[in-house]
Amino acid sequence: MKKAILIITCIALLASCSKEVVDKMFSFTQPANFPVATYHFNTNEITKAKFELGRKLFYEPRLSRDNTVSCGTCHIQSAGFTHHGHDVSHGIDDRLGSRNSPPIMNLAWRTSFFWDGGVFDLDLQPVAPIINPVEMDETMDNVLAKLRAHPTYPSLFEQAFGTKDINEERFLKSLSQFMVMLVSDQSKYDQVKRHEGATFTASEQAGYELFLQHCNTCHREPLFTDESFRNNGIGIGPNNDEGRYLVTLNPADRYKFKVPSLRNLSYTAPYMHDGRFLNLQGVLEHYANGVKEVAGLDPLLEHGIPLTPAAQQQLIDFLKTLNDESFIKNPLFAEQ
Repeated sequence: MKKAILIITCIALLASCSKEVVDKMFSFTQPANFPVATYHFNTNEITKAKFELGRKLFYEPRLSRDNTVSCGTCHIQSAGFTHHGHDVSHGIDDRLGSRNSPPIMNLAWRTSFFWDGGVFDLDLQPVAPIINPVEMDETMDNVLAKLRAHPTYPSLFEQAFGTKDINEERFLKSLSQFMVMLVSDQSKYDQVKRHEGATFTASEQAGYELFLQHCNTCHREPLFTDESFRNNGIGIGPNNDEGRYLVTLNPADRYKFKVPSLRNLSYTAPYMHDGRFLNLQGVLEHYANGVKEVAGLDPLLEHGIPLTPAAQQQLIDFLKTLNDESFIKNPLFAEQ
């Protein structure tokens, strides 16, 4: 009985809280073992209403031409917000893209987006898939018109922004509110680094030492990417994707792609920009024996990473400590 009264009292107190107090409780949390986030929160302060609007928009198929494809179609939570089972993503009308959907996590620390880094601001990122003819094949004007005609979106925008006027800026900032909150920082690795009681096994520790020796330059901890673009010697893919060059038009950038994070690898297969490797063993075998001597190859890979099978297994054991099960099961990030 006392427990029930306490719960009712807490609910009543929460209901009586001002919007400002609720928003303060519902805010972005900087992980203790992460660097300071780079996202410009000063221009898009997190609020509960904006986050919930952004979450609804993330799973909204009206963002596509025929109302069938949402952001969540190609970024599935249980798959680490990637497109599970696809080497390259399938968009509207089941059209094939040219790249594997990158995971959506820890975007608050990103300095550029997509495999080629073609967008530099998270607030602008959703425009690219919306207007891409093989992803959503829609226009921003049509998306906004559909939202304005919807029975509930005008009131949701009013709750979030104080006005029913739905414009591109508010639409994009809402999506950023959801995406910037997708923080993955509860892996075993994080618990070890924050001294929260977890410890590496002998194999995981050996793998960590191998990681520091061979991988940390590009996949820099704790985010496990240095945000750079590199040619890792996998060679030209079946669709001749020229990577970073398509953005910069600098010949030196041909076949360079963003260094991906190594977090949540158990959920995000297949790997590489075109999904050519189905498992981690395939990735490590490439670095051990398959690096091609091509123009623009990253100097760090001139001799590959020749690990023995036993060392490869130790490295995989460490990489598995980067899995964050709570992230892929967090109901806050799921479609409501």
